[in-house]
Amino acid sequence: MSNPPDPVRIGIVSISDRASSGVYEDKGLPALQEWLQRALRNPIEFEPRLIPDEQAAISAALIALVDAGCSLVLTTGGTGPALRDVTPEATLAVAHKEMPGFGEQMRQISLRFVPTAILSRQVAVIRDQSLIINLPGQPKSIAETLEGLKNPDGTQAVPGIFAAVPYCIDLIGGPYLETDEAVCKAFRPKSAIRPSTP
Repeated sequence: MSNPPDPVRIGIVSISDRASSGVYEDKGLPALQEWLQRALRNPIEFEPRLIPDEQAAISAALIALVDAGCSLVLTTGGTGPALRDVTPEATLAVAHKEMPGFGEQMRQISLRFVPTAILSRQVAVIRDQSLIINLPGQPKSIAETLEGLKNPDGTQAVPGIFAAVPYCIDLIGGPYLETDEAVCKAFRPKSAIRPSTP
């Protein structure tokens, strides 16, 4: 008999001066939570944070979420070239390892839609046993970069970045993430695949 999926704690961080001060409603946190609940079969405990575009505050929040046992921390917002966009700097400041492939693939996906995707500066890093990924700010773009792009017949046209997340978390000693393949098929080498839960 196979075991139920491991529980996982995930930090979700929306970075916006205006949303954090109540000028408008934050859409980043609900978008992240909704997508993760669709994509993962694991029981998820979310640690949400809504903070302004302040580099020290972002770095402090990321460190606190890692220290609180979040295996995965996803941020949204603050990755463009504007003066207040400091999320990548704040993320790199707390990194033990950089994972440049995530940012490269996110830009590849976004370039299918807009030429200004080359202005995005998302990064991904590992701190201790946590994977931290900067995502775009728009809910539609969040889903596209995580899930990838599908052909009209439903086959994968461009892989999303989340396909690589579960195996990355395996390698850094985190919980075994199980995805709903209708949303996102995780890729693992055959030797790393556990028997699936019924």
